[in-house]
Amino acid sequence: MEKKNLLFITTDQWRAESLSSLDHPVVKTPNLDALAADGVTFKNHFAQCIPCGPSRASIYTGMYMQNHRSVENGTPLDARHTNIALEFRKLGYAPALVGYTDTTQDPRLFSPNDPDLKTYEGILPGFKCLAMSSEEFPEDWALWLEEKGYPVPDNPRDLYYKAVKGYPGAEDRGITYAPAPYPKEMSETAFVTYNAEKFIKKSAGKPWFLHMSYLKPHRPYLAPEPYNKMYSPDNVPAFKRAPTIEEEAKQHPLLEYKLKQTLSKGFYSKEIYPRDDKSLKQLRATYYGLMTEVDDNIGRIVELLKRIGQYENTVIIFTSDHGAQLGDHHIIGQAPYFDQTFRVPLIISIPDKAGEIQKDSKVDAFTESIDILPTALSLFGGDIPVQCDGRSLLPFLYGNEPENFRTEAHWEVDFRYDEPGTEFERSSLNVIRDNDYKYVHFAEMPDLLFDLKNDPDELHNLAEDLSYTKVMLKYAKKLLSWRMENDERTLAYMLAGSEGITVKPKTYK
Repeated sequence: MEKKNLLFITTDQWRAESLSSLDHPVVKTPNLDALAADGVTFKNHFAQCIPCGPSRASIYTGMYMQNHRSVENGTPLDARHTNIALEFRKLGYAPALVGYTDTTQDPRLFSPNDPDLKTYEGILPGFKCLAMSSEEFPEDWALWLEEKGYPVPDNPRDLYYKAVKGYPGAEDRGITYAPAPYPKEMSETAFVTYNAEKFIKKSAGKPWFLHMSYLKPHRPYLAPEPYNKMYSPDNVPAFKRAPTIEEEAKQHPLLEYKLKQTLSKGFYSKEIYPRDDKSLKQLRATYYGLMTEVDDNIGRIVELLKRIGQYENTVIIFTSDHGAQLGDHHIIGQAPYFDQTFRVPLIISIPDKAGEIQKDSKVDAFTESIDILPTALSLFGGDIPVQCDGRSLLPFLYGNEPENFRTEAHWEVDFRYDEPGTEFERSSLNVIRDNDYKYVHFAEMPDLLFDLKNDPDELHNLAEDLSYTKVMLKYAKKLLSWRMENDERTLAYMLAGSEGITVKPKTYK
């Protein structure tokens, strides 16, 4: 039987609802819609943690953050954990990467002076990086632009931040309306696509695994023409937020701290991204334009696969590491517990020569980023490592539900490096969320409870309402049980005896 290809596409900051196949009122994603029509869309898919590095660690290892313990960008990923690239090497593939993985290497395996320890934007072990593309390492993109005859600034990182000056309409519509100074054919998104196309063409005739890791629609919200003006700010959905920042801040001490922090400093400060409604609406419109740019580029890849006869033999997985607030709850970037930050898209399309896949179907069950590795391995006949906390989603593709599948989503945030005034080791939160309630447990700060049926925008904390005490206890117990059931298990499944080591298989009963 012919071995399949794997095309694994990730984006950054892509909110789950932002697909026209899910009836988004503004953004158009025709190529992802076509991919969804050929596969399955998971509507309630959630990231495990933020920021990018920890979230990607969960995607690549199939582990909750409580187990892989890469808690922040720059926190090393323990080398004892296997990952998607290493597992596919066992199956005979040579996994290739275009883009980035935000992986910090295990320092115990390197000299203290090794350059790989001087950045958090390292490459996940097992991948061969064909072209690096990230804010910290723009050199490959810059060299490509120079070869194309485009003038590169003295500091290549300016490619990510410098818009066209004096662009007509920017003063009226907001600063993110001004486009990038390069044409769309030379954007970083196009650079990733170009290198992916080159790899696929060279790999024709032998099975391959390619990970395309797009940065966009991640900030800075700088889009080349025509994507900068593709959508009108007048049409973007209303913001989900309290009437004022001050009122929003009353919800919780961590949210108050986050609002003050993000407004005053960092990549999302009000000096960089003004908080008036006009500017925020244009920011969303630009964000949607960046999404359509990524969608157009994915269309190029799918068209190439079809043209060379490989589409029908290629598994395609599309997802994002996390979402963004984009003005919801008065935050632009990531927030500590709101759905907009953690709910992300997942589309899986697989070869279906027998016509058994439930194409163009939408799954409502709660799925998580830790499910991607087990799913990919089950699709390719690989063994799922004991370390994996996730489940294979393969049954869903055939219209079935896995036995005893989860009924809620979970995620974690470790904010020890944000320094919000809590004890270093107690600066963390856990979330459990189903269709009825969201419960947020803090190690040190007050807890939160939202009634999602009556308060879907998460504006009213019920944790101090005594009439909800039983609900609080119920979800606190469920959260504790989840933590206990998902402690790191790699060696816990092994027993030594007279015949050596035996491994007890995982069950889901």
